[in-house]
Amino acid sequence: MNALYIVHEIVKKYTTQGAVTVDATAGRGYDTAFLCDVVGEGGKVYAFDIQESAINSTRALLDSQGKKATLILDSHANMDKYVSEPVDVVLFNLGYLPHGDHSIYTHAESTKEAILKGLDLLKPGGVMCVSIYYGGDSGYEEKDALLPWLKTLDSDKYQVLVTFFHNWMGDPPIPVVIFKN
Repeated sequence: MNALYIVHEIVKKYTTQGAVTVDATAGRGYDTAFLCDVVGEGGKVYAFDIQESAINSTRALLDSQGKKATLILDSHANMDKYVSEPVDVVLFNLGYLPHGDHSIYTHAESTKEAILKGLDLLKPGGVMCVSIYYGGDSGYEEKDALLPWLKTLDSDKYQVLVTFFHNWMGDPPIPVVIFKN
């Protein structure tokens, strides 16, 4: 059991064929490919990343698997400029690009902005999953800013579930699930 397993199980439960989804942090493309599988040929997947190497990596993975998604080289904080339709699921993997430049990573202020824009796009009954990766040489500041901020989301509109791997050593990822009422 790990953060990826938890997030993928939740996404499968709340997503159907034909759904519209957003991968807010495309990275190497694994979540984008997963979303393509879940939504099927009738669905849509939008994937964002600020790094051209991440978009290229995602494109190569999707091409090798015969999958299609809309890949956008831009910050997730600008998702509302590209996605205008209501979405069923939004995924975030915070931190830095695996096997990439560790000096480029997500930051609390743009992530908060992206979360709010994603929540606006999310359909009632939709779900957002935010996996906070904060170990290594980045991410502590983002984690420390996001966790208290998530408590301030309106509980009449959203339910926020934060999961900790309490007995893991080091800095285990923190899966956060936000359900839109």
